[in-house]
Amino acid sequence: MKRGTLISLDGLDGAGKTTQVVALADALRARGHVVCETREPTTGPFGRRIRDAARGGPRPTPQQELAWFFADRRQHVARVIAPALARGEIVVTDRYYPSTVAYQGARGIPWQKILALSEAEFPVPALALVLEIDPRAGLGRVEARGGTREPLFEDGDFLARVAEVFAAIDRPYVARVRGDGAPDVVAAAIAGVVRERLRLL
Repeated sequence: MKRGTLISLDGLDGAGKTTQVVALADALRARGHVVCETREPTTGPFGRRIRDAARGGPRPTPQQELAWFFADRRQHVARVIAPALARGEIVVTDRYYPSTVAYQGARGIPWQKILALSEAEFPVPALALVLEIDPRAGLGRVEARGGTREPLFEDGDFLARVAEVFAAIDRPYVARVRGDGAPDVVAAAIAGVVRERLRLL
């Protein structure tokens, strides 16, 4: 059986990742592909710790936060991503290790080290789509949609540092797409990259 394909969508809060994961998965299914949609942090025990802290719970140290993300990803890969890839499916995930590199790198941990450790331990994506948006515009979208704010991550100065790390990640599997357009415009741009890079659409 042909091994599956891993695609991640990463970027700042408010960049539109969740909307575009659904759009990309639908487009792939329309072409006859079997798609596994997933996301990080997961709903597992470490993912719940991350979400609780993000929403105002006790704030972990940067090292503890990084350890939680790695632990959550280990479970995610073992239980969801690796089995789906083994079945030959296309996995489309809302956040993956490029986000950890950028966000935890912005906490002061050397992002190059996080990237090297991630690539050594986890499946390297065939394509990591980074949706780029101005941090202020992203926060504006977050506020407009309502819901529970995440003060641990949704801070303008912090997100500016995150954006700098995202911009510095230089890997052949990384592609950047502007995320500040209308959803259908962004979806078309993403489809174009997937078509060009992976020949899946």
